[in-house]
Amino acid sequence: MTTTEDQRISYLPVPTEDTAHEGVKKLWAKAQANMGFVPNVFSAYAHRPERFSAWFNHFRQVTEPSETLSGADREMIAVVASGINRCTYCLVSHGQALRHELHDEANADRITFNWRHAELSERQRAICAFVEKLTSAPATVERSDVDALAAAGLGPDDIWDVVELTAMYNFTNRISSALGIVPNAEYHSLDRAPID
Repeated sequence: MTTTEDQRISYLPVPTEDTAHEGVKKLWAKAQANMGFVPNVFSAYAHRPERFSAWFNHFRQVTEPSETLSGADREMIAVVASGINRCTYCLVSHGQALRHELHDEANADRITFNWRHAELSERQRAICAFVEKLTSAPATVERSDVDALAAAGLGPDDIWDVVELTAMYNFTNRISSALGIVPNAEYHSLDRAPID
């Protein structure tokens, strides 16, 4: 089947319901039931089912909110890293997730486009600054950058999570960008108030 640019999911072929690995089909069905659609990144990454399964398990672990690093904090990290990398898929999908977590679509959009223009706590600003530096100039990260996170109130586990989340999103940004994965249309309108 030939697809137009608007229908394309990835630059590479994507498994279908008939050709996908059984484990992938189960994950797709779960996403469909929970979200109402299968994220295109799930479809594209299913080209390598074993790697997809390993990535997804890691993704679930590091994105799970904790008492000290909320779902909104974790999505903020995603959009800051993805913005620096100009990853269309992740900016759109995690921008939607940030709107959902914050229940404040205007501030979520500001964080997604330029966190410096958003209403953030000093703690959140410290996280964003660290994510930006680790993403844009990783060789320049020093002890003082980690110390700044600690001074903002992050404990060792929180700091580890910030580092690991930033690294993971840099990884997924590069895969999504290199393969031209297109964001699902649903992401654009979810968690937005209707315009009168």
